[in-house]
Amino acid sequence: MESRSKALWYALASAFAFAVMGVFVKLAADTPVLDKVLFRNLVSLLIAFVIVLQNHRPIIGERRNQLALMGRSLLGIGGVVCFFWAIDHLLLADATMLAKLSPFFVAIFAAVFLHERLTIRVSAALVLGFAGGLLVIKPSFDLAVLPALIGAASAVFAGGAYVLLRFLRNREAPETIVFHFSLVSVVGLLPFVLPNFGRPTLTESMWLLGIGLGAAVGQLALTASYRHGPAGQVALAGYSNIIFSAFFGWLLWTEVPDLLSLAGGLLILAGGVVAFAPTPTKPGIDGVS
Repeated sequence: MESRSKALWYALASAFAFAVMGVFVKLAADTPVLDKVLFRNLVSLLIAFVIVLQNHRPIIGERRNQLALMGRSLLGIGGVVCFFWAIDHLLLADATMLAKLSPFFVAIFAAVFLHERLTIRVSAALVLGFAGGLLVIKPSFDLAVLPALIGAASAVFAGGAYVLLRFLRNREAPETIVFHFSLVSVVGLLPFVLPNFGRPTLTESMWLLGIGLGAAVGQLALTASYRHGPAGQVALAGYSNIIFSAFFGWLLWTEVPDLLSLAGGLLILAGGVVAFAPTPTKPGIDGVS
């Protein structure tokens, strides 16, 4: 299969898997957020460990990449905690739409820290994306806006994590990156979870396992997609996560976003298309006439 086709299918598989993960997060509404994040990454840790051993990869990566791996892991933890908290307090579609602001933060962080130029096209996409985010958030001067702000914060953390993921894509194997992230999160969260940990019921255990499996599949597929195709194509395909999440929210909880959220989602999607859709090339420029 052509490399770009692989990237597309990996990205779609990742978006679907993360939508399924969101469903299980919402089903486990009575479980503390940190417990859900811990189990999410515990399952990913075990799966990634097996794959790392099978493929004879470095378990925690090369020494020269440790700073980038640690930064990616810490930012990833922050993003997951905020996203899970937002899912518990927002419609599944709204939480997902806010999380999908992350590519716009990637553009900003890349411009600030990697000195990449912000083109007119990307700047226009930022305006569309953040205008959409405001419609979903619906800013107000009371605590009712807090869940939406936390949802937006998940995008900020994820944006930083994806910039480092892009830096690492040709330096470490996908399974090594996932293992490192999962290991850091499990070790870091255990001291906060264990003191108040309660044994989950059979049903809660099923939800937690679903969170972990969905996250593991989604993370491995996402990392693989970045290795096989351009970041723009991967990011654009990832917006299908909004459609999957909205469908599951409607199917399972009859959730229907209000008109402002729907308009915001369309603006965010439009921003993604403007930023990441391939531009037509003139005949002969790339050897194709």
